[in-house]
Amino acid sequence: MSTILYTLIALCAFAANSLLCRMALQSGDIDPLSFTAIRLASGAFMLLGLLLWQIKLRRTKSPTAKPLTDKGNNISALSLFVYALCFSVAYVDLNTGTGALILFSAVQLTMIGHSVFNKEPLSKVQWGALFVAFAGFIYLMLPSATVPSFLPAMLMAISGVAWGIYSILGKSCRSPLQATSFNFLRSLILVPILVLVVALDWQAVSATGICLAIASGALASGVGYSIWYVALPKLKSSQAGVVQLTVPVLATIAGVLFLDEQLTTRLIIASALILGAVLVFLMAKKRSL
Repeated sequence: MSTILYTLIALCAFAANSLLCRMALQSGDIDPLSFTAIRLASGAFMLLGLLLWQIKLRRTKSPTAKPLTDKGNNISALSLFVYALCFSVAYVDLNTGTGALILFSAVQLTMIGHSVFNKEPLSKVQWGALFVAFAGFIYLMLPSATVPSFLPAMLMAISGVAWGIYSILGKSCRSPLQATSFNFLRSLILVPILVLVVALDWQAVSATGICLAIASGALASGVGYSIWYVALPKLKSSQAGVVQLTVPVLATIAGVLFLDEQLTTRLIIASALILGAVLVFLMAKKRSL
């Protein structure tokens, strides 16, 4: 039950990131590079505070406890940076449907490809559920998709691959909060590059844009990714990939609630297809154990 709860919270955080980024960039309150820099920095500071709090609790409960040694790695940090940067830049020119379709298709292909490469067995029921979920995802997104420009489409695809790699690497972490904290801190090494580029072509950044970027970094990214890292070790790569197909559904529902977007019959049908297929996929996995 805890794994399901952690996974659900993490998926909601991913959807919140899409919503916050959409609100900030499409309204022109902030440029994508500034959004990325603030998002990563605020996430790192939030995670550092949570990590120090966790260490204090551990010392209080057990003064002789061994210190945690999971400090993330440079590949995860680079993947995180590439994901966040390409995601923000691509969404300036891509509409929501096209961007989400490219992003989560890339995530799905990356994680499922990793499973197949490592010979992770999937039953016929799981393959069928996977195809139904993917079909429902396309059914939801294609009506709002337009033919994208090559560069933004490639950037969003790279963002999806980077997130898929980050998720795969997260399966081996021993301390989710510590690993995520150090990955964010490591990613800050590259943030000065963004600051320099922004300074060369300065654009006004509103207080609203800054607040949205901080919320995306500190809450939806920092806390959300820590929870995702808690759930990841208990999920197969194929499971972690397929459940993320629910994020566009959650993001679209958030858009209906917070951005007054229209709730359509197509959305309801697609949501039922995707969420139902994900449930079948997970239940099939349980029966195979």
